Amino acid sequence: MNAKPKADGEIIGHGSHRYRVQQSWGKLDASKFPVNNCHEMVQDSQGRLIMVGDEVKNNILIYDRSGKLLDSWGHDFPGGHGLTLWNANGEEFLFICDPNLGKVFKTDLKGKVLLTIEHPSKVGAYEEKMAFKPTETAIGPDGTIYIADGYGSQWVLRYSMKGEYIDKFGGPGDADHQFATAHGVAIDTRDKANPTVLVTSRVHNSFKRFTLDGKYLSTIFLPGAFVCRPVIKQDTLYAGVCWSRLRYLNQTPNSGFVTILDKNNKVISNPGGTKPEYKNGELQLMVQEKSLFMHCHDVCIDQDENIYICQWNAQKTYPVKLERV
Repeated sequence: MNAKPKADGEIIGHGSHRYRVQQSWGKLDASKFPVNNCHEMVQDSQGRLIMVGDEVKNNILIYDRSGKLLDSWGHDFPGGHGLTLWNANGEEFLFICDPNLGKVFKTDLKGKVLLTIEHPSKVGAYEEKMAFKPTETAIGPDGTIYIADGYGSQWVLRYSMKGEYIDKFGGPGDADHQFATAHGVAIDTRDKANPTVLVTSRVHNSFKRFTLDGKYLSTIFLPGAFVCRPVIKQDTLYAGVCWSRLRYLNQTPNSGFVTILDKNNKVISNPGGTKPEYKNGELQLMVQEKSLFMHCHDVCIDQDENIYICQWNAQKTYPVKLERV
């Protein structure tokens, strides 16, 4: 299956959220700026698009919105996976998760490491034999650091902004408050008076909502969609879908798309996927409709609501842009 769309300019998506595919937007000279897996992307206050990957020749690639490379750095993250931007009263920081190293790093925008969070056994939160393979972070309104141990022991751990351990919630299992691949975490600020924590439970095809101190509230079930992290932009929730359930309803390789939810958490568009359908208030199975993408690992949304897609296991392709139309 070809990782690239059939042609630039194809229009995909549904309803009010339709997009023109720009397949060559982020393409660079692979001999100078190689990528392996393009994992995640964020946009800073200057409008720069910062991407993390697991190629140690340049873990971080920084683009402008035209797709021009502005900067690159990072050689120390062999599993470079999660990337979160924290704007602390005008000063911006990055949080990089490396599940291969089992560490979370806080850096400045130039890559200087300012804080390292290591295996939770060092603070009594885990037993030494427990796996710690962090995949994502989110920063709460008070600076609390939430770490999703998505490839490890399936807990979300809370640390103070100084890196002091607070507590953890979740754990592995099929109960409402538990996770099966807690791949992503984000602070949902759409209800300004009541911010909450959204955690991906990817094998459950779900986002699970918690209070800021880790009490389970509800589940957003997205049948068929193995979603990655939730990305909030104004009143809308976006997510890359890494796989969908195609043949025999199994997790199917090369079956990714993007899903978009409104402020009421109703799916309104699936670029690259089937049109969302509700019957008696229940969302029906969503799967890939066109083989435009392989595994959509993350999305970044700019100020014009264009979408930039980072893909995992996609023949070393660079990010793809979906221009809002």
